Amino acid sequence: MTLRLFDTETRAVRDFEPLVPGHASVYLCGATVQGEPHIGHVRSGVAFDVLRRWLAAKGLDVAFVRNVTDIDDKILRKAGEAGRPWWEWKTTYERAFTRAYDALGVLPPSVEPRATGHITQMVELMQRLIGAGHAYASDGNVYFDVMSFPEYGALSGHKLDDVHQGESVGQGKRDSRDFTLWKAEKPGEPSWPTPWGRGRPGWHLECSAMAEFYLGSTFDIHCGGMDLVFPHHENEIAQARAAGDGFARYWLHNGWVTMGGEKMSKSLGNVLSIPNVLTRVRAQELRYYLGSAHYRSMLEYSDTALAEAAAAYRGLESFVLKTRDRAGDVPVGTWTGAFAEALDDDLGVPKALAEIHGRRSEGNKALDSGDLTEAVRIASQIRAMLSVLGVDPLDAHWQESSGDESGALAALDVLVGAELDRRQSARAEKNWAVADEVRDRLTAAGIEVTDTPNGPEWSLKAGQ
Repeated sequence: MTLRLFDTETRAVRDFEPLVPGHASVYLCGATVQGEPHIGHVRSGVAFDVLRRWLAAKGLDVAFVRNVTDIDDKILRKAGEAGRPWWEWKTTYERAFTRAYDALGVLPPSVEPRATGHITQMVELMQRLIGAGHAYASDGNVYFDVMSFPEYGALSGHKLDDVHQGESVGQGKRDSRDFTLWKAEKPGEPSWPTPWGRGRPGWHLECSAMAEFYLGSTFDIHCGGMDLVFPHHENEIAQARAAGDGFARYWLHNGWVTMGGEKMSKSLGNVLSIPNVLTRVRAQELRYYLGSAHYRSMLEYSDTALAEAAAAYRGLESFVLKTRDRAGDVPVGTWTGAFAEALDDDLGVPKALAEIHGRRSEGNKALDSGDLTEAVRIASQIRAMLSVLGVDPLDAHWQESSGDESGALAALDVLVGAELDRRQSARAEKNWAVADEVRDRLTAAGIEVTDTPNGPEWSLKAGQ
């Protein structure tokens, strides 16, 4: 089945046909590094990491660009309020985002360009737009002339009469609908030289220049959160296409993480930072949770939903680990047809997870019946499918990130082993009261005991 993706621009699910056969080019609007990343920020990284992994699994060579917005009004304001240099502030939180992406197993991008490193490309793009009559300079500022571009509004569906950029008329701006490409120098702000005077870039200009520098004048997919459709992505299209470029051929947007029906944001004060959430669940469990809903849907956060997702993941993990422990090895196999059909249908992760959990049920039946060959076959399938979703429990990333737990688990294994030996001795002596007492105590502690032909085995219950 051909991969089909919902394209925001056409408002339709379309067959994905890469511009260059065998190659996929993807641009993801990355972080504006103004503060600590929360789970709403990182959902986008997880969602489109699944896209990237599925494209690669289907045999495509993927060029994946995820930018860093490191100069912005919010960065300058927050750094100023804290009395810190803007460059120190943005670097601090750029590192925080990198740690969050790494913790959740998001693959590093092919390149991670910073806005401040691409001023030359921005100046060149502005020169092309001014030359084509789509932009104008005034008092050191450069503006895009929205009325000069008849296609404006096609992505978001906004009518020109309803367009509001959030910028007031003044400083040479001719129309309230025009948006800023370049901001004239202000005292105390960083600035760079241009033909129109020193200043700094506008937000929208940055991404158009960086996307085209790395992926070319036309590329396959542009991704980002649905809150970016207008004005950010609408303005990106206008800049690029007014300059004569094709720009992105598909536009994908992920839904928000919400709390009480409202978009998670710092201004609402309902932020759940990544470091804080990782004190409640493991990183692979948080990733599973963030990736479990369809990428275009809203994900309503609650502690209960997070705990249920963690328990669901641990059930899959437990089956894979049990099978490995009994069989000695569980290689990565191939995914099932139902899984592939689900992901090919606009990255239908919920259906894909239903298939994985169905296979786990069959695998547990095989384990219970002693059919290790069938259990290994199913566990190998599950590993392959979870790998595409970025949460294969035997992947080296999760094995390494679990290193801090290994000592505790080893100590627990010794203690539980002693209890199981005591239980075995009691059973041999037909002292059923003691045997039941040991099992009940382990159960109460969240430890599941399974009697096998090779003796008792234990595991932590899902959710423990």
